[in-house]
Amino acid sequence: MTRQIRLNGFIGFSPVHLSPGLWAHPASRGADYNTLDYWVDLAKVLERGKFDALFIADGIGVHDVYGGNADAAIRSGAQFPKLDPLMLVSALAHETKDLGFGITASTSHELPAVLARRFSSLDHFTQGRIGWNIVTGYSDSGARAVGREKVIAHDTRYDRADEFLEVAYKLWEGSWEDAAVVRDRASGTFADPSRVHRVRHEGRHFDIDTIHLTEPSLQRTPYLFQAGASPRGRAFAARHAEAVFVGGPTPASIAPGIADIRARAAALGRDPRDIAVFTLATAIPARSRAEAEDKLADYRRYTDPDGVLALFSGWTGIDFSAFDLDAPLTLSEVKENAVQSLLETFTVAEPDRVWTLREIIAHNGIGGRGPLFAGTPADIADELEAWVAAADVDGFNLSHAFFPDTFTDVVDLLVPELQRRGLYKQDYASGTLRGKLSGSDRLKETHAGAAYRRLSAAA
Repeated sequence: MTRQIRLNGFIGFSPVHLSPGLWAHPASRGADYNTLDYWVDLAKVLERGKFDALFIADGIGVHDVYGGNADAAIRSGAQFPKLDPLMLVSALAHETKDLGFGITASTSHELPAVLARRFSSLDHFTQGRIGWNIVTGYSDSGARAVGREKVIAHDTRYDRADEFLEVAYKLWEGSWEDAAVVRDRASGTFADPSRVHRVRHEGRHFDIDTIHLTEPSLQRTPYLFQAGASPRGRAFAARHAEAVFVGGPTPASIAPGIADIRARAAALGRDPRDIAVFTLATAIPARSRAEAEDKLADYRRYTDPDGVLALFSGWTGIDFSAFDLDAPLTLSEVKENAVQSLLETFTVAEPDRVWTLREIIAHNGIGGRGPLFAGTPADIADELEAWVAAADVDGFNLSHAFFPDTFTDVVDLLVPELQRRGLYKQDYASGTLRGKLSGSDRLKETHAGAAYRRLSAAA
């Protein structure tokens, strides 16, 4: 059977996500990012293209490392301003039927019972189409926003995340039994108290004594995305993730990490294929190669180099404002508490490839650190097939130059070519987001969270 390619639309709740400066393109609607019409139109385009999910990046920090301030990010609109994506989901779910929603939230900046209630609420409102992209936070800017002086140490962040997920599983999977809700009008009983359990948890990071405030939703636990690629992040993914988001400029830069995640999952008793891997990419399809090249050249005219470096500095924790743009970049610049895997991608992931900051600006300026495919639909479909074969990915989180053009072109030009090749679904499967992606509406028995279904009142 032909392995089908999965697609998510990847975007941030800002004028610009990964293409700094492109909000100013005359055809861009990026300046309207703070209107519901913008997002409803985007969701409808993605659903027309049978995308699995709208995957929204988020964080509560501002990119203020470059030059020692946030000026470049503010000026270019690079992930700033930034609204709350959780607030979007209800409206978009009402206007769509099958599209899923992957929303980013940090275990370092949230509280388990509060976040669990939000995701349970959205799982009800979406009829089981909500997913959580689990991140741990990486910036001092985000830490200061919640009252900490600095970001929590890298591996400690994941220790906290492990415990956060343990508490969340107890709430989602164990606080309410399946038969707890009866809705018996005759007796006036809405729920059976003997089947609703208090969750008590005392740990290193969290002390909880509560009943989960929402009744069970279709998925109970939201579909779990995860985006950490360091060794500690991969260990976390192997235990908790149902889908992993990776990124790198070539298949060789990501394939070892993917293989490691699958091996770690197998060692925990999970089927490695129960983890879907999505890699970052940007596709600029056109009816001819010349037209695609013209589009790309036009887009590059709006790229803001300082905005690109503001993002790269924010992700790595390194101020690149005084660096020589043409000097080889080396691993010695890595800062422990930032995104450890990102600089490795452009230094040691491919020993024969040496990057300079000028090359990174050109590469990352349209769509971020993943590959940029520009060409005919057949050209791009060939590239996607090659990446699936070489890196063992299941699909792509597609970034964009700007909306509407990039996503509309993908839906109208690339998707039909993938369908023609038998590489892409003709229609959505029924069921929840998890059901569509894994075949089961609930966590599989081999998943760590499934054990908490047996939680009793004594636990």
